[in-house]
Amino acid sequence: MQESFRLYSNTATTMMFRLAFIVAAALNMQGNAFTIPSRILSVRQTTKNFKQMSTPIQKTVKCDPIVRNMSDAIAEDSSEPAKKSAVEKLKSIIPPANERKKLIPLAMMFFCILFNYTILRDTKDVLMITAPKSGAEVIPFIKTYVNLPTAIGFTAIYSKLCDKYDQKNVFYLCTIPFLIFFGVFAMVIYPNVGVLHPHSLVDSVAALLPAGFSAPLSIIRNWSYTVFYVMAEMWGSVVASLLFWSFANEVTTVDEAKKYYPLFGMGANVALIFSGQYVKWVSQMRGRLPPGVDAWGVSLKYLMGAVVAGGGAMLGLFKHMQDNVMTDPACVDQEKQALKKSKKKTKMSMKESAQFLMKSPYIRDLAILVISYGMCINIVEVSWKAKLKAAFPNPNDYSMFMGNFSSCTGAVTLFMMLIGRTIFQKFGWRKAALVTPTMIGVTGAAFFGLQLFAPAFVPIAASLGTTPLMLSVLVGAAQNILSKSSKYSLFDPCKEMAYIPLDQDSKTKGKAAVDVIGNPLGKSGGSLVQQILIFGVGSLAAATPYLAVILFGLIFAWYKAANSLATQFEAATEAD
Repeated sequence: MQESFRLYSNTATTMMFRLAFIVAAALNMQGNAFTIPSRILSVRQTTKNFKQMSTPIQKTVKCDPIVRNMSDAIAEDSSEPAKKSAVEKLKSIIPPANERKKLIPLAMMFFCILFNYTILRDTKDVLMITAPKSGAEVIPFIKTYVNLPTAIGFTAIYSKLCDKYDQKNVFYLCTIPFLIFFGVFAMVIYPNVGVLHPHSLVDSVAALLPAGFSAPLSIIRNWSYTVFYVMAEMWGSVVASLLFWSFANEVTTVDEAKKYYPLFGMGANVALIFSGQYVKWVSQMRGRLPPGVDAWGVSLKYLMGAVVAGGGAMLGLFKHMQDNVMTDPACVDQEKQALKKSKKKTKMSMKESAQFLMKSPYIRDLAILVISYGMCINIVEVSWKAKLKAAFPNPNDYSMFMGNFSSCTGAVTLFMMLIGRTIFQKFGWRKAALVTPTMIGVTGAAFFGLQLFAPAFVPIAASLGTTPLMLSVLVGAAQNILSKSSKYSLFDPCKEMAYIPLDQDSKTKGKAAVDVIGNPLGKSGGSLVQQILIFGVGSLAAATPYLAVILFGLIFAWYKAANSLATQFEAATEAD
């Protein structure tokens, strides 16, 4: 009896260690690391030792056939080589067919959206900043008094559309009007700005008002450029942040999002390089036009033509996914989709929706993240764009610089996305969410330090063969590139993953409130701070020390909200 017990004990122990080796090796392979950790190697050696200890007993005592068969199977599995060939490694990296079927069109959609947004972003700045009697000081007023009310109004309309229509029709209803406007602007509105813009009326009003009203009056003076500016901003908030990511969250799981959100965005950020070079090519083309031709008008037609074409490709990809991916059980869980459709939508007024969202600490933390980013980037960006206009007063030169800027942003973002997946896998959601505020804090300190201690940097600028103004432009550009690349590669995936465990109302209305209102609220909040400081101290340059202090205060609040949200996200993911 004792001999039999000892036999089963040794056999079971052998099996346990062998099974532990196989499971650990399998988990290690799933983590995309193809080397066996030292602790696993020690288990393997221990298994070998136990095998040697148990062999004499197995020869003299009859063993249960089931146990022997299990032991033989485990011995066969453990005898397989732990290392994979290069081909097998490559195959393990490539997503399976059902995941590729949805990830490739999603990446292509995001490419089209960001291609358009880059062109629109560069164009809106050129139009507004170089417009007659306008400048970078107009941007805070547009974001506060035009963009924010427009965003609030859109959110109310979007909530009603979500109550009345399904997601597919809401996507079409929200994107098509943008494309129509951008086409009409280039073909009809811009060629007639001389008639449409009330310069004489605004000049007569400006003569009666203090000089401080010049920026708000520029909004009225160049009203069509203002509308274009707001529509371009809304494309980023509505189409890129809200509609695309809402759809992506519908077709991906949390595990898929952690693996692929940082990666499929790589394909999208190639768009920054392509669109930046396209803007640069259009800028260079103006120089080859014959005298008397409105070069900027021709450029607008090329730029907006590309935007409309990109939007059409995006809509075609969306329809393809609706017809071929959303109906495929291998790609999307059909039971969950049917359950969502069968649920009766809760209709709430704007006030009730706001109360519902304010009661959720999860949504509040998400909103703090988005608002903090918007305020931080706006505080630095407006100061940088003022330097940029001083360095490039000509619209053609300004546009060419912004084209190169966008291409550099895309290239750096590609690199950041390559390491983004590793950050998610090794350090988790919490650490990934803290990279962006850290990046903005470090680079913002460098930019503001250059402004505050400008005389000390004069010799450095001279040794580099440039001027202090161009040094400020280049450092500000580096700050923007690094901040935006960390946003695209880590901040956006973190934010979108956080929506996946939420219920449907929180996903749609919460996301609309956070992305569509929170984003412009952050930018307009930063603009409002700048306006107050300008009125208080006299100029943007004099306000620089105060802006630096406010920047670091916002980053502190950002850190606190990110840590709080990380705890809630981890709990929600485990419960899902």
